Amino acid sequence: MKIVVIGGTGLIGSKVVTKLTALGHEALAAAPNTGVNTITGEGLAEALEGAQVVVDMANSPSFEDQAVMDFFQTAGKNLIAAEAAAGVKLHVALSVVGTEHLQGSGYFRAKLAQEALIKSGPIPYTLLHATQFMEFLRGIAQSAADGDTVKLSHAYIQPMAAEDVADAVVEAALAPAANGTVEVGGPEKFHMDELIARVLEFDKDPRKVVADPDAPYFGVKLEEGSLIPGPDAKLGATKFDWWIENVAPPPKR
Repeated sequence: MKIVVIGGTGLIGSKVVTKLTALGHEALAAAPNTGVNTITGEGLAEALEGAQVVVDMANSPSFEDQAVMDFFQTAGKNLIAAEAAAGVKLHVALSVVGTEHLQGSGYFRAKLAQEALIKSGPIPYTLLHATQFMEFLRGIAQSAADGDTVKLSHAYIQPMAAEDVADAVVEAALAPAANGTVEVGGPEKFHMDELIARVLEFDKDPRKVVADPDAPYFGVKLEEGSLIPGPDAKLGATKFDWWIENVAPPPKR
């Protein structure tokens, strides 16, 4: 089966392509650096020719409110039109647990608008809501850094390893359309400030984590359970203690 992976050269996308290929599918990594651009439409029709499934994991290069909204609106409309023309049977989109509750953030408003486009379109779909990636924990720390301190909410977080996210995406791509939302998350729940402190301690990072109930998470104030999936979520197997010891951090740019 031909499966086109939009954003197929990224952290999760590249793992999805590898896993689908190992299962015997024709997995095409579609991204600007492979000649496929969902904003301009370059290479899109050619990439989707003969495809049964499209997995969309593209992300905006800018998180500025209007830029991110423009990205998901433009990319979403172009992709749905190209899928309809190609006769694609399933659209799988990776999104974020809690998106509908985090509308104080321009990024999450744009993600919700992307989801609305998919729901109103003609292609059967599955929206996969994942919790934060463990590989993103250091980025969360950096976003909240203020000099020698890192100010973070005490709200809960239930992160999952990128490898488990990729497994969930592959499962969704090979299953019938849910025509709804499927939640996936990590196997353990932590307080965000306490978990990030453990990451910094492991890294021998001298910055001190400070719990602050008003600390924003990428521009939005969290409630205790804002980032936690519901009771029916499918949970990954990778636990934090194993991940921190065995998964190397990404190279610093």
